[in-house]
Amino acid sequence: MQARDGYKIQLKFTDIKDSLVYLAHYYGKPLPTIYKTDSVKVDKNGVGVMQSKEKILGGIYMILLSDKKTYFDFLLDNGDDIGINITVKTLPQSLKYTGSQQNNDFIAYGEFLNGYGQKQEQISEGYKNAKTKADSAALEKQVKDAAKELYDYRENYIKSHPKTLLAKIFSALELPQVPEGPHYTADGKVDSAFGYLYYKAHYWDGFDLRDDRLINTPLYDAKLDEYINKLTLQYEDSINKEGDWLLAKTRGTQELFKYTLWWLTNNAGNSKIMGMDASYVHFVENYYMKGDATWLKPDELQQYITAARKIAPNVIGNVAPELKMKDVNGKEQSMHAIDAKYTLLVFWSPDCGHCQVELPKLDSTYKAVLKAKGVRVYAVSTYDEEKMWKDFLKKNPGMQEWTNVWDPEHQSRFREQYNIYMTPIIYLLDDKKIIRGKQIDYSNIAGLIDMLERNKKTKSK
Repeated sequence: MQARDGYKIQLKFTDIKDSLVYLAHYYGKPLPTIYKTDSVKVDKNGVGVMQSKEKILGGIYMILLSDKKTYFDFLLDNGDDIGINITVKTLPQSLKYTGSQQNNDFIAYGEFLNGYGQKQEQISEGYKNAKTKADSAALEKQVKDAAKELYDYRENYIKSHPKTLLAKIFSALELPQVPEGPHYTADGKVDSAFGYLYYKAHYWDGFDLRDDRLINTPLYDAKLDEYINKLTLQYEDSINKEGDWLLAKTRGTQELFKYTLWWLTNNAGNSKIMGMDASYVHFVENYYMKGDATWLKPDELQQYITAARKIAPNVIGNVAPELKMKDVNGKEQSMHAIDAKYTLLVFWSPDCGHCQVELPKLDSTYKAVLKAKGVRVYAVSTYDEEKMWKDFLKKNPGMQEWTNVWDPEHQSRFREQYNIYMTPIIYLLDDKKIIRGKQIDYSNIAGLIDMLERNKKTKSK
């Protein structure tokens, strides 16, 4: 009998007894990211019953044994009443389900995948031994045939069992099938971008972004990663556009929207790509600060907001906040008053070991390459000890050509304005003091300037 809400799982082990077993589920990622939700001690007869009357979110669950290593996956949905017979020594072949035909279908799919994997191994071995074009062509046909067999297996199941959770998972696994070409643009030229554009446009066709159960599978995180980090151009405008689209599609769900917003924000915040922090600010300002992150505690929400407010003034494309500080002679120097095609804004500290290595290299690059490109340097010592600062400049006389300043009383609020939490930090500003690069180093400044100059020429044509 099927309960209205919750689940009942009757376990019967043939080869373990008096042992604790756990019920867990995936959450967006594959192992080891799982969440335990229940447990039971199997009795002396190998029997254990897990039961709940609370509504659950379906997905791919697992029974995890007490060794925390042995497990098997199965499908569980709200209201399920399932019996499972298990012989641990012969998992997964020994699994038998009662009250759940789709789990028996899930086992059959696993057996099919084993056969599919064996075919792939045989094909790989074949490629190692291929000697002629005919050999390679035959193997390519085998690859296509095997892929079609897998596709057809899933498609046939989806058509015959459209309302099942397994059908939803099969559909989510499918990747776009790009029509064979050639394909042409409107002016009759071969469209070399057709495959990429078609694949990207149809990437989410099979994934139901309204079904929260799919978060309790190991699929979603990898899908997001491929779509955002591999299929989307790595510019903040592109990331923001695609992220907003995903959030609009998942809005109204509980878990998919939550995971999507968390993933997009943290992916942008942890990105090594210059300028991607602007996307972090975008997601915080347009979602967290507008009340969408309802699952966060007030102090957790504030952490996101505080971080975004530190980053917002100095994202690429903004005018760099003005700095007025005193130089080695006590004279005030305005950063905005520097008349240069490009300005390097350098935050450093004489007690920073990394700075002691990097700044002489930056000075050498400045003299050899950057100065001729119209670059000047406005270097801010973040250290409060005057003698150490001036001694470092004496030991590195080339740096005395820079505009060297400091602000021991912190009147300029440079740490807040530029989010200075470590050193060295280097910004590249153009002639209007607009930020064009940040968190760069001596090795890539010249290349960045060359790219900016090329872009100027392209826009002027």
